[in-house]
Amino acid sequence: MHNRITFDQKILSGKPIIKGTRISVEFILELLSSGMSADGIIKEYPHLRKEDILAAIDYAVKTIKQEEIILPAELKKQKISA
Repeated sequence: MHNRITFDQKILSGKPIIKGTRISVEFILELLSSGMSADGIIKEYPHLRKEDILAAIDYAVKTIKQEEIILPAELKKQKISA
């Protein structure tokens, strides 16, 4: 599925985009989070396919899974005493 996501420094400063477009993963996620459905996105951007939307979501999930959360000292103290 990630063969649908690519990077190009000349397009959107290298942000992850849907291959063959100038549409970023970030933009797809913003549309979804605003309440637009995958079908709605495809209707507005007919050159996209449902697989592109799913690839953007999958890319985001895999990126977040790799994040390391570092809590500020104040939050660590609160968490321990809670």
